[in-house]
Amino acid sequence: MSENVEPLSPAAVQAAGEIWVMFPRLRRKLRSLENIDGLAGHEGESDLSPAQASVLARLDKIGAATASELAVVENVRPQSMAKVVISLEQAGFVERRQDPDDGRRQLVSLTRPGRERGRGVRRARQEWLARALQEHGTEEQLQAVITAMELIDEVTQA
Repeated sequence: MSENVEPLSPAAVQAAGEIWVMFPRLRRKLRSLENIDGLAGHEGESDLSPAQASVLARLDKIGAATASELAVVENVRPQSMAKVVISLEQAGFVERRQDPDDGRRQLVSLTRPGRERGRGVRRARQEWLARALQEHGTEEQLQAVITAMELIDEVTQA
């Protein structure tokens, strides 16, 4: 460590600690919300598990990936991801096709219903969070959250 490095302020240390604890907790909470209004299945579909919803969101963001790649980014065993992909395929939310660049690999991508379902889950979770913030926070606190998120975004892009 260089001697020219400014010492950490107690506020910076506390903020980092709070963020470190809060983000995983928020992620777990949002993933657990599969039964809130707007997340339940439609037309007889079964509810999505948190793992299934996460894969739909991930594929919506990246386009297509192999099951192995999904397992790595989702931090699960390949066997577990294979089960998630199979269940999503059976529900008509994803499809597998041969990789045009490597015929030995299969790419998993969203179907139209999968894209719609994934986006619906995301909208419902975002709406739940917005309502919870509104119910628990003042307008001043909400503005402070916006400012804090801007700072966190800046830090993550530095």
